Formats: sequence, C-alpha cells, structure tokens
Amino acid sequence: MATKKKIDANKLNLKDQVVSINRVTKVVKGGKNMSFAALVVIGDPAEGVVGYGSGKAKEVPQAIRKGIEAAKKNLFKVNLTETSIPHQVLGHYGAGHVMLKPAPEGTGVIAGGTVRAVMTSAGVQNVLTKSIGTKNPHNVIKATFDALAQLRNKAEVATLRGKAEEEL
Repeated sequence: MATKKKIDANKLNLKDQVVSINRVTKVVKGGKNMSFAALVVIGDPAEGVVGYGSGKAKEVPQAIRKGIEAAKKNLFKVNLTETSIPHQVLGHYGAGHVMLKPAPEGTGVIAGGTVRAVMTSAGVQNVLTKSIGTKNPHNVIKATFDALAQLRNKAEVATLRGKAEEEL
C-alpha cells in the first residue's frame, strides 16, 4: 500500500516528463481566449517516488512549471521489488483500466506513452502493462496511480494476515 506520510520534494532528485499539452479556447464576448493545460509526471527512479500534476497558463512553459509544482504536492512512494513490481494489479479510474504485471529481468517497460512515463519515473525497469477502456491521459494516469497504490510487498501482507513472512 502507498505510504500516506508527506514526502519532501526538496530532498529528492526529481525528473519530470510532460505527458500531454492541451490548447484550450474559452469563447467570450470579446473573442477567444487561448490557454494551455499541461499534464506532468515527476519522480525519483532511485527512491521509487512518483507523482503527477496538472497546470494551466497562457503560455506552455508556465503551464508545465505549474504542473511540476502541483506534482510535488502529490508524491508517494511505490512498493517495488529490485527492478519490477511485487504482483499483478488492476487499477481503474472512470472508464480507464490499467493492468500492471511483473516481468522478468531484461524485459524492459512494455507500456503505452502515458503509462510508460509513470513507470519510468517510479523506477520500474521491467513491467508489462495494458491500458484498457480509454486513451484520455488524465484517466489513464489516475488509473495507473490507483494500481500503484494497491501494490504491497511481502512484509506488509504478512503483517496484515498476522503471520510471519516465511509462512507466506
């Protein structure tokens, strides 16, 4: 399960990836107002910390910067094995479903663009993924984060069941 405690973004070596940039037009009485919305994923692959954020502004660089600041407030630690995830998991948000499956060493990240950005930012090196139901990047990212939040390592499962790790 994802840790709930606050993670200090200043102590991490965060890398950002822009997932999508969308030009938005608001029609007003005087004409059209153009602005940009950016969806950004940040993470520290060495620590297994990842987060996402959305920013809106009149210019693209400002929207990306706002997205990065929003993502820093939304960081959480992902339970990982050495290079993959501990078990298969299915996350969903709206019509979007994302399946994450552990893969053996040397497989790499088999994923679409949106899920790939999250997996590489989280530090997952070997994983098989399938995105089902929607291609909307917002819903796919939220479904991926739902799946990552469901991951549990062996020690957590043992404490939940009240058993020793060796009994599992």
